[in-house]
Amino acid sequence: MKHFLIYTVKIIVVTLLIAVALDGLYTVIFMQSENRGKVETVFNSKAQKYDVVILGSSRANNHFVSQMFENKGLKTFNYGISGGHLFEASLVLKLMIERKYEIKNVILEADLNLSNDQESDGVSAKFLPYIHNSEIIKEHFSNQKNFDELYYIPFYRYIKYDSKIGFREVVKIESKEKTNALDNLGFYPLEKHKNGNMRNNIVNLPPLKRNKYYEEIKNICKANKINFIPVMTPMCENVVGMNYFDKVKKQYPEIYNYENVVIENKYFSSCGHMTNEGARIFTARIIKDFFDK
Repeated sequence: MKHFLIYTVKIIVVTLLIAVALDGLYTVIFMQSENRGKVETVFNSKAQKYDVVILGSSRANNHFVSQMFENKGLKTFNYGISGGHLFEASLVLKLMIERKYEIKNVILEADLNLSNDQESDGVSAKFLPYIHNSEIIKEHFSNQKNFDELYYIPFYRYIKYDSKIGFREVVKIESKEKTNALDNLGFYPLEKHKNGNMRNNIVNLPPLKRNKYYEEIKNICKANKINFIPVMTPMCENVVGMNYFDKVKKQYPEIYNYENVVIENKYFSSCGHMTNEGARIFTARIIKDFFDK
């Protein structure tokens, strides 16, 4: 029995040492990643100067044409992340401020994502390689229910989110394989598809009375003298429950409602995402209203 216990302890110790070593190795590799995605690009960046920074989910990523701002002489990047929530948008902005970014305007896509203040597992995982190297990331995740496992168990986060930050991603970073996330100054154009989902029902989607991460973004902008421009972006004409946007306006009167600027289905790839053509119509209106003055 004694030998068995000793053997078991040895296995546990060896396993722990391997986990610590792999955790360190993966983290070092992620600390060198600069061209795979928006999160690691911001984390590993130095101070930048922007006239316009765009934040939000895919409805930011697909709806704001960065080059159109640039054509007006406004240095711009679209940091909208498909699948992201305000949890991640707030953290991206916090990291920018920590890195001394100089930002004049933040445009935040704030509409459907006001309905929750949860993290998006697939997107939030992109921050986890840096959780031991950033007090901001650590603090941002500290209230999440699985924080202790992610922070204290070595290599656990890389196993749990293997599809996002696991072995394949490490290999791609090491091989300098790029993605299209940073193309077009962060804007991802969509095309019209025959099988695009042109139906959507948001009747049962209520905006929270107070979204913690929306408030964080607003307060960060105020503290750093950044002009904060929160907007609601368009949806197609088939949507059921469009009074959601009226509810948002009632809860958050400072948010500009642009949901009806583009409504025709021909300008949408799916009901919640405009095509490149629709995005250009929408972006032109935003530039006209906020920057052609």
